[in-house]
Amino acid sequence: MQLKSKLRKKYFNLRKKKYYDIDKNFFLPLIKLIQFKIKKKNIKIALYYPSNFELNILKILELKYFLAQDILLPIIEKNNLMKFFMWKKNEVLSVNKFGMLEPVKTMSKVPDLILIPTLAFDKEKFRLGYGKGFYDRYLNKYLKQNKDILTVGIAFSFQKHHKLPINHNDVKLDFILTEKGIF
Repeated sequence: MQLKSKLRKKYFNLRKKKYYDIDKNFFLPLIKLIQFKIKKKNIKIALYYPSNFELNILKILELKYFLAQDILLPIIEKNNLMKFFMWKKNEVLSVNKFGMLEPVKTMSKVPDLILIPTLAFDKEKFRLGYGKGFYDRYLNKYLKQNKDILTVGIAFSFQKHHKLPINHNDVKLDFILTEKGIF
């Protein structure tokens, strides 16, 4: 676990140092991926509200295709469990105990596609998060019930690490999206 802690610090500082703004075209490869893998006209897409130099995923909402989809954001509930709830661009958000912005709590939804914040990733498509395990716990639970959930880590290409240390709770992602495309 100490190695993961060191890697978190390294990649957080690297992302902070090398961060740059992206435009909506960053997300164009996702449209083809969704059409190929999900094949539904209207899907539920789980985003995260960016903070701490995370890639600005809200740029996705500048593309007409994504505005026509149902957008979800996470809420951290009791016992640090995460669920996703509907949200529309410019709707009011509240600040949770971790300082993250969350939508109004309504009825939770299970997404068809989850775009996941990533501190670091490797060629096997494992990701390093902040260490609280929100996404891994969610995916370990819901992927057993619905194997069709598509998981995509969102990162800059410089966040790639040769081989991340993993444990039995870590979930391998389906894809990683960077400015160089989808892996």
